Amino acid sequence: MKSPDGFFIEAISPAQRFWLHCTEGAFTLIPNFLLTGIVVVLVSLAVIFWSVRYIHLKHGATVFLFLRILLTLVGGGIGHLVLFLPTWGYATRINKPLHWWRKILPGHLRKVLRILYPYSLAATALFWLTVMELGIFGWFPGQSDAETILNIVFICLFSTVILANATFICGFARDMKNGSPKRVPIRFPEYKHRAHAIRIHRYPLKPVKHLHFP
Repeated sequence: MKSPDGFFIEAISPAQRFWLHCTEGAFTLIPNFLLTGIVVVLVSLAVIFWSVRYIHLKHGATVFLFLRILLTLVGGGIGHLVLFLPTWGYATRINKPLHWWRKILPGHLRKVLRILYPYSLAATALFWLTVMELGIFGWFPGQSDAETILNIVFICLFSTVILANATFICGFARDMKNGSPKRVPIRFPEYKHRAHAIRIHRYPLKPVKHLHFP
């Protein structure tokens, strides 16, 4: 198993590159290419699982930040830093009042942002996928110059960051439609007579041995 020469590695070797700038540079503390790849996949799956299931919990954003830092240190790449840091910042506002956003976003602007939310989200995903495709394959319609394609990559990456932040703000506008999020206690209708049941359990009725009817 081949070991890297230092902490900075190129995830795609020269023999497997599709174009000149197809290097995918990364930083890793693991002195082995195979182990680096395995650990990156495992940590990436942990990031996905945590983001879907637990990021809304009390310490969800903190664990998310830890996992993304760990992903960076084991070879998960560098480019994602411009996205995960804002994402962590917005994640800290989950289940928190949005008073500050309500002050700076007037009502008519909030209405527009609510409408733009799905389109902004789709555009963010499209630009990010474009960055991934260009970074690996370097294919862009009508272009073959490597430096021009690299500039397009940076333009798409910058656009992705702007759109991602705009999408989060549009999401806040959607949350403010019915007021700031509040912690609502879970109610179980089937236990609406729970108090009565507890009284019966604590003070059970004594069995009647004989019934006398007049």
